Amino acid sequence: MYVGKNYIIIIFEGDFYVSFLSYYVNFLLFIEVVSLKKLNQAVKSIKRAAHITVFTGAGISVESGIPPFRGENGLWQKYDPYFLNIEYFINNPKKSWRLNKKIFYDLLENRKPNNAHKVIAGMEKQGLIKAVITQNIDNLHQKAGSKNVYEFHGTYKELKCMKCGKIIEYKKELLKSLPPICNQCGDLLKPNYIFFGEGIPQKAYSSSVKETEKSDLFIVIGTTGEVQPASLIPFMAHKKGATIIEINIKSSNFTSQITDIFLNGKASKVLKQIYEKLNS
Repeated sequence: MYVGKNYIIIIFEGDFYVSFLSYYVNFLLFIEVVSLKKLNQAVKSIKRAAHITVFTGAGISVESGIPPFRGENGLWQKYDPYFLNIEYFINNPKKSWRLNKKIFYDLLENRKPNNAHKVIAGMEKQGLIKAVITQNIDNLHQKAGSKNVYEFHGTYKELKCMKCGKIIEYKKELLKSLPPICNQCGDLLKPNYIFFGEGIPQKAYSSSVKETEKSDLFIVIGTTGEVQPASLIPFMAHKKGATIIEINIKSSNFTSQITDIFLNGKASKVLKQIYEKLNS
């Protein structure tokens, strides 16, 4: 046996090697068959569903070069999220805005939708998907062509005045001088996505709940189910009797509790397989 930094090589001899290799190959074939069976189940569920809603989290945008918040390479491993606390923002608007600009605005405006976003938009165009509820603020579903998108946590594409409530479309020039100021009342502008200590925008919440309650098939993609109250939305769909399809690279808080069909893998790859089977 040879031990390296990231690997172990085990040398087998004779019949034991043949037996081990045969077992390993059969194991891989079993996994492939199980995965194909689940994929086919998902396709059948999509074909017979009357109202499909998609619910997405940070994982769907990782393939577009946007890091998730949590996990090994997450933003919170690199930055203290204090700058997203609403009280800190009010008391330290310039410092908070500097980090918001660096972490979100400078990154997001150049990101492009990946194949997962594009497949979802394509399925909406075909009339299969009725709406997307996203926890993401990156606007990538809209860039991909999705029309009916509920942004549960808001969007970086807008700024909102802290005093008069005016909403201004984001333009790069607005952030040349920090913090940006409202051109209507002269007060402080804030990114129109929620900070810690703020509630979910009422319109986004109520629209998401209504959409969820109409669904008979609910597809969860790229979310761990750790953030509340967003994580309660799939549970609402389950309670109303919707079939839950989950697409994730690993098990989430939903998997063992409400998921009916778990498809393990990157969203772009799994959705491409589903799309090809739907259109074959």
